[in-house]
Amino acid sequence: MADDVPVHPVSLGVLVADVRARLRSVGVDDAGREARHLVGTLLDIAPETFLGHPEISVSEADNASVLAGLTKRLAGMPIGRIVGRRDFYGRDFKLGPATLEPRPDSEVLIEAALELVTQAGWRDAPLRIIDVGTGSGCLLITLLAELPPATGVGVDIAPEALEVATRNAQEHRVAERVQFIERDMLDNVDGAFHLLVSNPPYIRTPDLADLDLEVREYDPVAALDGGRDGLEFYRRIGADIERVVPDGWMLFEVGAEMADDVCLEIDVFSGDNRRRDWKVWRDLNGHKRCVAAKTLNNQ
Repeated sequence: MADDVPVHPVSLGVLVADVRARLRSVGVDDAGREARHLVGTLLDIAPETFLGHPEISVSEADNASVLAGLTKRLAGMPIGRIVGRRDFYGRDFKLGPATLEPRPDSEVLIEAALELVTQAGWRDAPLRIIDVGTGSGCLLITLLAELPPATGVGVDIAPEALEVATRNAQEHRVAERVQFIERDMLDNVDGAFHLLVSNPPYIRTPDLADLDLEVREYDPVAALDGGRDGLEFYRRIGADIERVVPDGWMLFEVGAEMADDVCLEIDVFSGDNRRRDWKVWRDLNGHKRCVAAKTLNNQ
């Protein structure tokens, strides 16, 4: 039980070992890494300190703070929600109740975007990038950090998410090159952009109840629910894509086994039913995770 964690002053090494043991007892994968992450983030301790100075004394107050976080983790709360931050593509991003927790699968979209930009010779170009359903801003901010000449707009229907994204942009020093605006998808968004990226809600409504606890209970439903067939938001973006990105690329994260349906729906809803030449990228598990295509005016 979490109550077994000592609340009196202990050494850093003892505290981390105890947290690791409690996490391991409930089957948490990589309990050692999580223990160091939980303790280090909550107490603002650098990673190298764990190896170099395990004898450091942890106060009773700090010990209690770790105990509170551990109790939440043992109850199923993701560690990113406990500490309020999550790593994405080598950068740390603040989270909020209205934002998804970034996950490694979404990094495939960054790799795809950078690959396309490089192939097009746009690395040093003043690109305009739009991120639809920006959430924490992790996609757009990462691309702006990787592409210094670029500027961007992030849109989201949740003002609370936009506040988090704004803080992340400031923290990663791209605030002067980005604007976050409250919009429902592409409604009332003016173009023209060179690149559209989006990780829209794509979980089928009937499947929401079957999601893992960490997703079902702690990610915002509005950022998960893609409608009856999971394609609602792809259709909505597709209907406006040519207006907003008249001469460029669109990239989407897609659910496992959804890539073909997403491509077809966007083709149907964005114009004359002409099939685009879609490119596909797979995640580390082999699932088709990102799809991209030129807009029709650029083919």
